[in-house]
Amino acid sequence: MRTLVSFIASMAAFAGGLPRVLTTDLEVNAPLEKAWKAWTTPEGVKTFFAKGCNIEPHVDGAYEILFSPDAKAGERGAEGMRILALEPMRRLAFTWNAPPKYPEIRAQRTMVIVEFNAVHGNRTLVRFTHTGWGEGHDWDQVYVYFDHAWNEIVLPRFRRAMEVGPLDWNNTPQLEPVARTLQVGGTN
Repeated sequence: MRTLVSFIASMAAFAGGLPRVLTTDLEVNAPLEKAWKAWTTPEGVKTFFAKGCNIEPHVDGAYEILFSPDAKAGERGAEGMRILALEPMRRLAFTWNAPPKYPEIRAQRTMVIVEFNAVHGNRTLVRFTHTGWGEGHDWDQVYVYFDHAWNEIVLPRFRRAMEVGPLDWNNTPQLEPVARTLQVGGTN
């Protein structure tokens, strides 16, 4: 996948600028199958990502992450998202959208890629990449928003679920970020 990120960067450089990408490598103390299921099954998603979801684990299947499952349609979370690629135990790619407070950006789609590699023992290296950002003030704000959301909320919760156990949604812990920032390229 680093090759894809490099390709995107070279194409953007050709066009006159560097693309913005959020990316990190995260090693968790969990076997590959457990890490894979956390991202690709409803039971797994509910251990760290959100209280509700609609996951259809096949290409073009639903990948809806419902942070507020009881809210009205359009305000539940990542509704209408789709799986773009699904290589069992290797790679998951899905569309993603912005929070409802950015309606013009929410109508667009970015792409999240999660790659999995077994490493020594029962550990798994997870490479997380979020790409496909547009230009302009609102896009800048959403880029910064997701740097925070992935780095300081979602990915730390994933690591905790893998190493300690499922989140208690009535008492979510404050966790350390996985990196200083996930930002690569761009102007921010």
